[in-house]
Amino acid sequence: MSTRRGPVTPYLGRVFALFLLSLVAAITFSGPAAAQESTPPPPLDASAQTAPPENAVRVTGTLNNGGDRLAGVEVRALDSSGQESTRTDSADNGRWEVHLAPGTYTFEIVEESLPDGVSVQETVEREVVAGRANTVIFLFGEERTGSDISFYEKLIRQTVDGLRFGLIIAIAGVGLSLIYGTTGLTNFAHGELVTLGAVAAWVVNVTFGMQLIAASVIAIIVGVLIGLLNNAAVWKPLRRRKTGLIAQLVVSIGLAIALRYLILIFFSDRTEPFDDYQVQVQRQWGPIAITDANLVSIVISLVVLVSVALLLQKTRIGKAMRAVSDNRDLAESSGIDVERVIRFVWGLGGGLAALGGILFAISELGGRVQWEMGFKLLLLMFAGITLGGLGTAYGALLGCVIVGLLVQLSTLVINPDLKYIGGLLILIVILVVRPQGILGSRQRIG
Repeated sequence: MSTRRGPVTPYLGRVFALFLLSLVAAITFSGPAAAQESTPPPPLDASAQTAPPENAVRVTGTLNNGGDRLAGVEVRALDSSGQESTRTDSADNGRWEVHLAPGTYTFEIVEESLPDGVSVQETVEREVVAGRANTVIFLFGEERTGSDISFYEKLIRQTVDGLRFGLIIAIAGVGLSLIYGTTGLTNFAHGELVTLGAVAAWVVNVTFGMQLIAASVIAIIVGVLIGLLNNAAVWKPLRRRKTGLIAQLVVSIGLAIALRYLILIFFSDRTEPFDDYQVQVQRQWGPIAITDANLVSIVISLVVLVSVALLLQKTRIGKAMRAVSDNRDLAESSGIDVERVIRFVWGLGGGLAALGGILFAISELGGRVQWEMGFKLLLLMFAGITLGGLGTAYGALLGCVIVGLLVQLSTLVINPDLKYIGGLLILIVILVVRPQGILGSRQRIG
């Protein structure tokens, strides 16, 4: 048997060895090839081509044609050399947004993308600057000029506008006057209550997507709560400790500064627009030209101020407020809960301040909210309530309307950027002649 199987064994061994060598070779040479085939080529850095520059600034706008938001309209920006820098389409609500490096740009609308029957008046040249709001507004329809408006028509329009502005100052200032009448406090933090009301409405309107009317109602409730919290956390403890009015005045200044910069930290240092009522079309009735937003502001202001007057004259809490203002000790000895009255006044003042801030943002600031808007309005509130008579609700109303009229009418003769100066100068002149104000008397309220 050994002679028959001997030749087979070496043959099988060579076959097995050849198989092992083939297997090792396949593994050795297929590894690098497979690795080479499985490694994809490096992807192109597409983000580097489409991403905005590192120092890009946001530029926004809303396409509004007579109250109709224009969606799907192309907006493009051209640099100083006329080259297109970027373009975008407006959203369903007419809003558009681009990011550009700081510089001077020409913004234009691609007319082919406009709906039928809609035309844009002209391009808009704008300097894009970092650290501030960069908003571009396009005007639609036929171009209107004011060169043919007579001085008589300008006077009537500015008078109506002054009435509107004065009523807004009065809405915010009546609460300040009532607080002074019942507590004797000159509250320099009242301007921040105005700002907080507008900011609360902006948050509900923009962040949560609620319509501005509903957002305003919620913001007024927030203003009432902030007024009550102010009284409970700061002013009631100071009154219990018999803190003097000068010390309380200093506290109010510090509180105003703290609240102002807290708003700056948590809100924005830029002007932020509401989602509604930014661009309005003027409606004309003879020589009077007014937008719907301004007309509604006047109506709301009149209704609220008349309601406050009826509250003071016809209700028990209103009579109690007048009694506390006239003589706090006598009112307390007569059984009036003075702290309850003061608490009600703070809540009422906070709600009125919030409403005043919303109306101020809509009608005076073009539907935009600023972090220091209340401070700007505070000086005019003080001018109005001092002119009418400190502590008198009706005096505050009259004084604020006069200040609003003077501020707007002064634009007929001076630069509109300086219009607030006129109201303050008239205040100084009148107080030199009548220091107690127009309606200043022993009775502070009513």
